[in-house]
Amino acid sequence: MIQEFTLRVLPEVAANEHNLKEYLKQEKGLSSQDITAIRVFKRSIDARQRTVFVNLSVRVFLNEMPDEPTYRPIAYPIVDGRPAVIVVGAGPGGLFAALRLIELGLRPIVVERGKDVRERKKDLAQISRMQVVDPESNYSFGEGGAGAYSDGKLYTRSKKRGNVEKILSVFCQHGASESILVDAHPHIGTDKLPRVIENIRRTILQCGGEVHFQTRMDALVLEGDRVIGIRTDSGDLYRGAVILATGHSARDVYRWLAENQVEMEAKGIAVGVRLEHPAKLIDCMQYHNKEGRGAYLPAAEYSFVTQVAGRGVYSFCMCPGGFVVPAASGPEQLVVNGMSPSSRGSQWSNSGMVVELHPEDLSDKSLRVEGGEPLSGSSVLDVMHFQEQLERLCWQQGNRQQTAPAQRMYDFCTKRLSADLPQSSYAPGLLASPLHFWMPSFISARLAEGFRIFGRNARGFLTNEAVMIGVETRTSAPVRIVRDRVTLQHIRLKGLFPCGEGAGYAGGIVSAAIDGERCAEAAACFLTGSEPQ
Repeated sequence: MIQEFTLRVLPEVAANEHNLKEYLKQEKGLSSQDITAIRVFKRSIDARQRTVFVNLSVRVFLNEMPDEPTYRPIAYPIVDGRPAVIVVGAGPGGLFAALRLIELGLRPIVVERGKDVRERKKDLAQISRMQVVDPESNYSFGEGGAGAYSDGKLYTRSKKRGNVEKILSVFCQHGASESILVDAHPHIGTDKLPRVIENIRRTILQCGGEVHFQTRMDALVLEGDRVIGIRTDSGDLYRGAVILATGHSARDVYRWLAENQVEMEAKGIAVGVRLEHPAKLIDCMQYHNKEGRGAYLPAAEYSFVTQVAGRGVYSFCMCPGGFVVPAASGPEQLVVNGMSPSSRGSQWSNSGMVVELHPEDLSDKSLRVEGGEPLSGSSVLDVMHFQEQLERLCWQQGNRQQTAPAQRMYDFCTKRLSADLPQSSYAPGLLASPLHFWMPSFISARLAEGFRIFGRNARGFLTNEAVMIGVETRTSAPVRIVRDRVTLQHIRLKGLFPCGEGAGYAGGIVSAAIDGERCAEAAACFLTGSEPQ
């Protein structure tokens, strides 16, 4: 017999099956001897009141054992000799496009400018130790994309665009914890995601696909208005329809597309800083307990959003129990991002704190970057150029290294230089700097007002124990490569499928993976001449 219950329990009850059995015995009148298994299929934390509860949806098996798996693995066929599709980029968009192509009986050829996920880790260490950024192997470029060594969060609002459950099941099939199928805000962790990515690569290779590392696409190969392949930095030609999943930092690709009159449009982004608090402070604030999270709760999360002078100000990519990392992808850049290990056990919590920016805002003089060329928003690459200008200015403020300029949060709001800085997770080091002075006032004034609003809503949030680390600019792609809404092909170039975050159609691991699957399906329709579903 199977019974399902929706439960609202204390964290210690939700912590293990034994405590759940006792709760079901007392509250639901079940015999603990009859309960042979409990399967949790939804879990979320409700910390809105002073007493924190865990909401659970559970399936209780009485005198029988579960006979169905928690997810259904996909049987991937062998695709040797099948028509090839070129997948440019091995981030989540590219990898899930490749897996879906295999499901559909097509052979993916994945080309990735960076290194494999293990070799890439060595280059990331060099950024912190030697202040050296490899322009082809960094936090943005390499197997797994920007998410592989940033965080591994799998929460998305993109349910209307695809099957989220399938994406999570594929991750589980390749080694992720089955907890991601249950948690309201699933998270793999940057320490465990590389192994999952390696397993996805093995599936692609075992099925007859190809994966080529340190292979940069330098040009699309065209015959009239049809894409027939790509040419790489080594001069090699790969023939086939092209799924372009380069990620949001492949600025050389955007430049090539613009120079070759491939239709794109400027897209809004959000720009700001990484804000880092002591994790215990956030735990105390969110769980309403001066002792913090205790033994049974995870590191606390927060999400803030408001409007200041007609533009959104909000938290982005919150990393509880995480680290701030250097995310530049080339010389003379300083960019920061956040990551969390699976344990979320560090003594800090951070998030991006950013201000919404539209292409037309670039004509606003308060958005000018000191030393940067004036931008009007009339060029398709102007938003990208603004990113570059701000990242270069930040690099200059950080002594032309990866040492990041930083300021205590309350000092920023009161326009005072911080006499000293708190201990931070940012490994290359921090340098006290007046962010309120050199950041464009369009951004800094809105951030300061947003912080004051958030501080009124969450007591203790606005504090000098928190440090702002500059700058966060890679929140999304600065352009959109325009594609047809039905066929997902570029609006003019047949056989080109702009994909994922780099093409302006996703924002995070799961939404990029969903878009990768959709582009694979569209490519299959293109090759077979069938109608898109």
